[in-house]
Amino acid sequence: MAYSEKVIDHYNNPRNVGSFQKDADDVGTGVVGAPECGDVMKLQIKVENDTIVDAKFKTFGCGSAIASSSLATEWLKGKTLEDAQKIKNTDIVHELNLPPVKIHCSVLAEDAIKAALGDYQKKAGEKKPKPEAAATSS
Repeated sequence: MAYSEKVIDHYNNPRNVGSFQKDADDVGTGVVGAPECGDVMKLQIKVENDTIVDAKFKTFGCGSAIASSSLATEWLKGKTLEDAQKIKNTDIVHELNLPPVKIHCSVLAEDAIKAALGDYQKKAGEKKPKPEAAATSS
């Protein structure tokens, strides 16, 4: 199977490898896996004012999974949370020119993005002050 130059570049020079403190309030973490090829991907976002200011990943898997993760972190930086939700696996497939047998790697990246966004939004929701119970008059 021949890989595109972009896959080879992201595999040989992965961007944004690493991790943030998982329990930090401004960090969302998504961990997903694909049993088809044994890939496991951890993708994290760091958020300020509803904008992703940084992203990191650690992926154990094939070259296409690593390239998909690397590309996803590049795309996430600078995006609002709303815009990040719009990233689809098909966008990754087209950008990296992934072969059909490796499309599941792009699905993994999309799932990791969604999981990281969900984790951050859950934490952000827990941080918000709870509304005071309405006082009732007797």
